Amino acid sequence: GGEDVSDGIRTEAIGMGASAVAQLPKVRAALLQRQRDFLTAKGLVADGRDIGSVVFPEAELKIFLTAESKIRAERRAKQIGIPCEGPAFDRILSDIKARDEADRNRTLAPLKQQPDALLLDTSHMSIEESIKKVLDWYHKV
Repeated sequence: GGEDVSDGIRTEAIGMGASAVAQLPKVRAALLQRQRDFLTAKGLVADGRDIGSVVFPEAELKIFLTAESKIRAERRAKQIGIPCEGPAFDRILSDIKARDEADRNRTLAPLKQQPDALLLDTSHMSIEESIKKVLDWYHKV
């Protein structure tokens, strides 16, 4: 409806909900073709925990994007404007760790780096450095 929900869908609560729903085979099956329909002749940039393994297993460039849990929690805290310490921060960190653990151990499409995916650990990289690395890989494809 024209409302920008970018920040709202990036909360830890939404992430945990997505993780829970992603374990439901009927939901995954219903979404799979819809996700694939976004691919055009020009290509597609997509992110998700099973994009390279399930949704687009034949992608020319797959990047397994990761960062240390604490770093990701600090980034989230800064994004939403809270201190990187205290109960609210601890809850964010705990949620990130719980979601990662749940996604790594789910039966259907567990979170794991595929053999043909390049690892990009952004723990100690700036946004600019991360983008440059991805573009470098892209230009080699």
